Amino acid sequence: MRLGCCYYPEHWPEDWWADDAARMADMGLSRVRIGEFAWSRIEPEPGRYDWGWLDRAIATLDSAGLGVILGTPTATPPKWLVDAMPDMLAIDAVGHPRRFGSRRHYCFSHSGYRAECARIVAALAERYGNHPAIVAWQIDNEYGCHDTAISYSNAAATGFRDWLAARYVTVEALNAAWGNVFWSMEYRAFAEIAPPNLTVTEANPAHRMDWRRFASDEVVAFNRVQADIVRAASPGRDIVHNFMGFFTQFDHHAVARDLDVATWDSYPIGFLESFWFSRAVKLRFARQGHPDIAAFHHDLYRGAGRGRWWVMEQQPGPVNWAAHNPAPLPGMVRLWTLEAAAHGAELVSYFRWRQAPFGQEAHHAGLLRPDRADDVGAHEARAAAHDLATIGAVETSAAPVALIFSYEASWWFEEQLQGRDCRYIELAFEWYSALRKLGLTIDIVPADAPLDEYAMVVVPSLPMLDDTLADRLAALGVPVLFGPRTGSRTRDGQIPPSLAPGPLQRHLPVKITRVESLREGLEMAGDGFVVRRWFETVETALAAEEALRDGRGIVFRNRNLRYVAAWPDGALLARLFERMAAEAGLATMTLPGDVRVRRANNLIFAFNYGLEPVDTGTLSFGDPVIGDPLCPPAGVVVWRV
Repeated sequence: MRLGCCYYPEHWPEDWWADDAARMADMGLSRVRIGEFAWSRIEPEPGRYDWGWLDRAIATLDSAGLGVILGTPTATPPKWLVDAMPDMLAIDAVGHPRRFGSRRHYCFSHSGYRAECARIVAALAERYGNHPAIVAWQIDNEYGCHDTAISYSNAAATGFRDWLAARYVTVEALNAAWGNVFWSMEYRAFAEIAPPNLTVTEANPAHRMDWRRFASDEVVAFNRVQADIVRAASPGRDIVHNFMGFFTQFDHHAVARDLDVATWDSYPIGFLESFWFSRAVKLRFARQGHPDIAAFHHDLYRGAGRGRWWVMEQQPGPVNWAAHNPAPLPGMVRLWTLEAAAHGAELVSYFRWRQAPFGQEAHHAGLLRPDRADDVGAHEARAAAHDLATIGAVETSAAPVALIFSYEASWWFEEQLQGRDCRYIELAFEWYSALRKLGLTIDIVPADAPLDEYAMVVVPSLPMLDDTLADRLAALGVPVLFGPRTGSRTRDGQIPPSLAPGPLQRHLPVKITRVESLREGLEMAGDGFVVRRWFETVETALAAEEALRDGRGIVFRNRNLRYVAAWPDGALLARLFERMAAEAGLATMTLPGDVRVRRANNLIFAFNYGLEPVDTGTLSFGDPVIGDPLCPPAGVVVWRV
């Protein structure tokens, strides 16, 4: 696995560049990402390019033996372009323009802006496409960051109408699919349809669901324009994009089909602080990040990239954008780096080389401080480079367990909540975390992925389950668990005529007759577990495999398939997954403390996310090649077996 960093030569005096490049190489870095925010320096005026500084920056990095990942600068269109094309700005859900003054101020649907992107990317690719220092291209930067994947602009409205006409052909078919007879919402023509915002109360969820599908397709199309240009002009170089954490506004699997490598930006402490985790969890892991945040995204984007994935931005110290931004526990930057290696990353790139003394990210740590001295992250990057040299090549293969992840499922949970805290991404994460606590290795895959080689499959939820996938999962013959709301809607968002779980009933004869969401404090107890948030009433002749104390069943099994008719807690998930693993012939582990384990062919890695030393010798893997069996906080132990 290579190490790299994100560098902004335009931020620094040119006489620093050579020293920076030499220090990068000495630190063990071999890749540098540049250029993704540099449009105003590349093209300071319309049609006038200034290539000189970028030529020299690339040459300087090349002279130090560093491979360059060149970004297309379309995440930050310059002021002169916004002034010339003011309707290129995205419009938020309440009708306000997303104005110039930060970044990501564009609408994916604006044809004029797409043309300008194609022009600047073509100019970049023509100049640098065959430059020997360019090893890869990053398209744009963090699609959708700051809630910008969805725009309610006139351009988006026009594109949506065209998208609907292609999908439904007739407006009568659309009215039937959406159920527009409800509340007299029927349309006479596609031209009458507006984006689903600014309505008196909630808009039709089927309307909103198609709007989400359309918005995701726009991101895919926008990315493809640039990827096609770069691929033609720069053959043999990888094309990548850097996705984000816990972000589901568009289908990353669909975008990644036009990429060679899926990359993501790893900020475990920032994500812990910014998302749903309890106060107790945030305090315990305040300086480490939740033990499963990084791993979940490693496996998610490995699946999106069809096995090829990178960390494009790795948190090297305190960040600046969360509600609170503590410094990582000493050793965590090294741990995160080695954990990425254990999951098969080809690159970990630290963000950023040096902390900026100006701008919105002035409090965001880098490997270096603003005064050019090494920060803590620099020392840990060197340590990680030494560890990687000691370990040698890390090879991975398909995991025994597959978790099916669906962006469309996330959209449906959001568009018809029924319970304020019923978040799909949280449900999927909890299922992943429960599997990982048992020492199991997991692949996170889309619903259309091949599944024949897996010993066990889990489906946290798939509301719009189709007949083909239901039949395919039943035919696998391996243990499969489906979570709540699976099969609860047709593709058009309607309740199936046979009720939920829809097509799954052919293989698992249960019928969901009522659903309810539960406020905090309203709980239903079972034997050693508690149901919170969501509960489904089931009609079936099957005996319950797990039930509440009042006798109502919540887990039902028929042959290799199980269905859990509730939001399961960790105790119930652990029980079910241990049972399924035994049926599948998979060994589970009892992991000490907050340790997590990852197997990569003949290497086994253990990572201590806890605040206390842990004896990993109880895992019985022999003598480690890295680390000590008594693993300190933020420690890593590696065995060769």
